[in-house]
Amino acid sequence: MVDLHPQSRTAGGSLNTSRHKVSLYAFMVIVLAHWVEHITQAVQIYVMGWPVPASKGALGLWFPWLVTSEVMHYGFALVMLVFLFLLRKGFVGRSATWWTIALGLQFWHHIEHLLLIIQSSTGAYLLGKPVPTSVIQLLIPRVELHLFYNFVVFVPMVVAMLVHRRPTPVERTEMRCTCAVPVGASA
Repeated sequence: MVDLHPQSRTAGGSLNTSRHKVSLYAFMVIVLAHWVEHITQAVQIYVMGWPVPASKGALGLWFPWLVTSEVMHYGFALVMLVFLFLLRKGFVGRSATWWTIALGLQFWHHIEHLLLIIQSSTGAYLLGKPVPTSVIQLLIPRVELHLFYNFVVFVPMVVAMLVHRRPTPVERTEMRCTCAVPVGASA
């Protein structure tokens, strides 16, 4: 049998060929779980009227030390960046453009979290602020900023995945995975 996809034998290659669809779904579960945390925190603040320091999302109710740790936030930003990078080769055409937009936005989000973890580790805060502060956080409060960051990364990811499932005929011929809905299928 002729191997039509020799790149799938390389490190991460099957993530973008035979395992691309399941990898995208697994990644989306992680992303949606993170969204639940941010939305829970927003509900705690804006609906329930909790003060920001007490509004720690769902995990923070049971593990408050985890949510206040910059390590956890940086770790998630890094996981997002790594998955966006690793899964990128599975996209072609329009979906690749949208996925790359999400990757670029997440790269900046990661830089902001890197800045926060460096400040948290050293005790030297940006512009003499009393707490670790990211660049854009100088303009937008942290809770709202992270809702914004997650939104602007999430939207192009979803667009990429939807377009990837419904490729043009040319894109379909370039795809190395099985993510596309079969021609003529309604789902």
